Amino acid sequence: MVQPNAKEQLVLAAERLFAEHGLDGTSLRQISAAAGNGNNTAVQYHFGSKARLIQAIFEYRLHDLNRRRDALVAQLGPRDIRGWLECHVAPVLEQGEREGSHYLSFVARLQQHGRRDVLGHLSPELLAPDRRFRERAGALLRHLPEPLRGHRIAQTMIFSVHAGSEREQSRARHEHVLPFAVHLRDLLDGLVGFLQSPVSSETLSALGEHIPHEPAPPLHP
Repeated sequence: MVQPNAKEQLVLAAERLFAEHGLDGTSLRQISAAAGNGNNTAVQYHFGSKARLIQAIFEYRLHDLNRRRDALVAQLGPRDIRGWLECHVAPVLEQGEREGSHYLSFVARLQQHGRRDVLGHLSPELLAPDRRFRERAGALLRHLPEPLRGHRIAQTMIFSVHAGSEREQSRARHEHVLPFAVHLRDLLDGLVGFLQSPVSSETLSALGEHIPHEPAPPLHP
């Protein structure tokens, strides 16, 4: 087994500590110590700042995650909303099955902090699968008026991350969880139902009382 180098150790330590204690509750000094680095300024040396370290965690995970998404799209050839949702969400949830992963809990923490600014510095290549999914999902949900369509897609992404985070933490505590295949498909059942559910007259009435606006896309891996 290949051991992570110094930068990878810092990234993995930061992912775990951010997931456990949040951004404000974790110092760069603590990250260096958790990575087994005797140099208290190791994070500054390799990354420069906490914000750049957060970006490095996404870069570390998203390359493999996106390759898996592309492979699923090629394999399954999705044509409906469930197919596209599976291709996009399954690789995210699979991250939580990896030994020692804290990625989903890390992303859930960032969502709670509203730290969308970190995505602005990631390469367009890393963000392309997310844009692709939003475009495909939007095209398949034309029965939903905006801004409800964008809102449901955003809420689906948020819920999938937090559901994965809960499972990731349960596994870390050695608690009982459903087999992954069951967990994934049951979650997809619920998400598809939420996305495709007709809009009620009550919601349309409430929407008519407010000026439509485009929801900000959520922070999503």
